[in-house]
Amino acid sequence: MSDVLGDGGILKEVVQSGEGPPVPQNASVLVHYSGFLEYSDRPFDTTTNFRHPRMMKLGRDMTLAGLELGVLTMQNGEFSRFLFQPQYAYGDLGCPPFIPGAAAVLYEVQILDILDSGQVDDFVALGPEEQNTVPLSRLLEVVNTLRSFGNRCFNQSRYANAKDRYKQATRLLWTREMQSDAEKEKINTALLPLYLNLSLTELRLERPQKALKFGNKALEIDSANTKALFRCGQAYLQLQEYESAQGCLVIAQAKKPFDSDINNLLRKVAQCLKDNLDKQKDVYSKMCRDLRGSMKI
Repeated sequence: MSDVLGDGGILKEVVQSGEGPPVPQNASVLVHYSGFLEYSDRPFDTTTNFRHPRMMKLGRDMTLAGLELGVLTMQNGEFSRFLFQPQYAYGDLGCPPFIPGAAAVLYEVQILDILDSGQVDDFVALGPEEQNTVPLSRLLEVVNTLRSFGNRCFNQSRYANAKDRYKQATRLLWTREMQSDAEKEKINTALLPLYLNLSLTELRLERPQKALKFGNKALEIDSANTKALFRCGQAYLQLQEYESAQGCLVIAQAKKPFDSDINNLLRKVAQCLKDNLDKQKDVYSKMCRDLRGSMKI
């Protein structure tokens, strides 16, 4: 094992190499880890039992000094083992009843993805005027990082967290003072997938009115966007506005006639329209019967 700091406090063994640069300071990492007492094969702490790996922000979420220092030496995709002496783990007191005092601990760590969230923190810390002086390319990098964050949350079914990330990204773009038509086009290009993601996220949160709002915002940028038309169709369906849903989906189908998602939803909407019409007929029929009965009396 290699000596990370040169004092013997953190020893590292690379089991599987990663690629790219080491994890940046203040980054967020998608990580799996398990902690063991030395010579024990049963973990006292592990993320592998969770449905999804953890997204952890350095400097905030990792309370073990050795673990954070070790992660900073790792690359994306790397799997390594670390042996932490007590001063980089749980100290002389330990963490009873699981970890005795002055215990060395072994951690197995796998980096699944890296998001440079430090640049987001730096950008957000700037005032509005300073943000407008930053090159657009840097703003777009920040926005892409936030969108990636949102996507990770969405894939873990953490829809409220995903929505917050997407909305933070859109706010940064909204407040940008555009200097030219070319800059406006780049901002709209960045806004489009955010609106589509927000629309889908609001659908998952069962808020169809808001989903429709963001679907329409996407259509304001690209009126022919089939994903936006599909999202609006989904939202209208949840709102039980079947004719509006059908209108959006028919336009989407004309652009992508063999798209199974569009065609399946269109059939579902057609069935809802038929069921709704049948219910109306039943209501009118009952009203007529009641009216005829009252006239006989």
